[in-house]
Formats: sequence, structure tokens, C-alpha cells
Amino acid sequence: MTVSISSINYCPVKSISFQTVSYCEIRKNIGIVGDRVFAFSKGLESNQAQLFEKNLDERRGKWNKILTLKNSPVLNKYNFKFEDNKLIFSQKNSEILTIDVSKTSEYDLLTNKILELENSLQKPMFLMKNMSIPFYDTSISSKTVLTHSLSFLNNKSIEDFEKKTHQIIEPQRFRGNIHADGMEAWEERNWIGKIIKINNISFKVEKNIPRCVAINLKPNTDDNSLNLLQSLKKNYNHFDMGVYLTALDDGQVNIGDNVYIK
Repeated sequence: MTVSISSINYCPVKSISFQTVSYCEIRKNIGIVGDRVFAFSKGLESNQAQLFEKNLDERRGKWNKILTLKNSPVLNKYNFKFEDNKLIFSQKNSEILTIDVSKTSEYDLLTNKILELENSLQKPMFLMKNMSIPFYDTSISSKTVLTHSLSFLNNKSIEDFEKKTHQIIEPQRFRGNIHADGMEAWEERNWIGKIIKINNISFKVEKNIPRCVAINLKPNTDDNSLNLLQSLKKNYNHFDMGVYLTALDDGQVNIGDNVYIK
């Protein structure tokens, strides 16, 4: 059966909402252009946030210093869209605030609005931006190369999980960059270490993606009543869903593109 791309998503703000697109630009060792290029700091003073923003080594072991759905599930109610140098903050398709990200003077407008809406969040909190070193917690660096991963999900694996749990499980819970049809359930687990090709771009399949409590959150809400993390362990004896890919070339991926194993 032909394996093909069914959806493409990226997350402008680390660990918060996804933006669905019909195609995406891929950069070697980086992944999807525009993915996780913003993040909100948590408990860092201004000078510390600036170091975290600019220096990958400052981020090591400090991912609890940014806002994520794991430590701030209230943020799952909101959406961020990044286009034309604008970051659009909304809820339920209703725009709340738009800032020009080329103007750092507007960053505080956004953080103050979020703090106003959600009193469980606290200062200090800063919006950080880095287009060349995105806020991936799967980054690998050396003196010569900086590598980021993107996530690849098999829709059949999610469907199999639904059958096992007798629950409706929205694919958005797993925050996959690329979703594919045409595979057997859990086939992607056999791809580890292999090279796949999508539209003349080669990707290395790095490893399974271990999941956290963020998958318990129903999309666009802070409802975490469904314990999917526990269900993964119970049904499969692991916490994984999807695999990490590393891009080995530049190029473009489109919905409908076929996936080939080299």
C-alpha cells in the first residue's frame, strides 16, 4: 500500500498550539521552517531569558524554565498563528491580540495579556524568539552541527489505540508535524535507523517519541480527564506514539506526497 502524507502541522510557539498547512519548507538539520521559533520563559529574569533565547547550551536541562502544556495546561485553550511577521493570539477562532514580532517593544503586550487572562501564570515571563535555533528539546549539538527533529505520526497507530481504549482520541493530542496514511499500525517502530524519502528530501528515522502528560489534554481545552499516558502503558507497555525524523536535505513537503523507504 502507498504511504502518503495526510496532514502537516507546525507549532510557532513551543509546546502550545499547532498551525495546520498544506505544505511546509524543510531545512536540513532544522526541520520545518517556523516550527517552535517562539517560547515563553517561566521564572527567568530578563537577562536569563535572553541567554536562554540565544544560546542552546543555556537551555540544557532547563526545559522546565519555559511554559509548556505539561506545566501550564491552561495554555491549551489558546492558539497562536505566525504569518507575515505577525504572531496572532486567539481563542476559539476569535482574535485576542496580534503583535509585530519584528518589534520587541510589542512582546510585553502579549505576555501581559496572557497574564491578565490566566492568573495561575506568574511573572517573570518573557516571549523569546530564535529563528535559527528553534526551541526544540530534541536538539543535538556539536562543534560542527546542530540538529533538530520533527515528529512523524502513523494514523493507523492512533486508530489502533482508539480501538484498544474504546475512546475517541483526537490526533491533535500527539502534536505531530507530519501524519501519514497507508501504513500498518505501529509499522513506524520498525523504521528506526532507516532513511525515508518524501518529495526528494531524505529523512533519518531517529527514535520513538516518548509521550508526556500533555497528551491527556483535550484539544483547545484544559480538560485532562482522559489519562492516555496510562492507557499507552497498559495496552502496549510503552509510552510512545510516533517517531522523530531528522532532515538530511532542504526542500518542500506537501499533503499528498508519497513516503518511500530507501
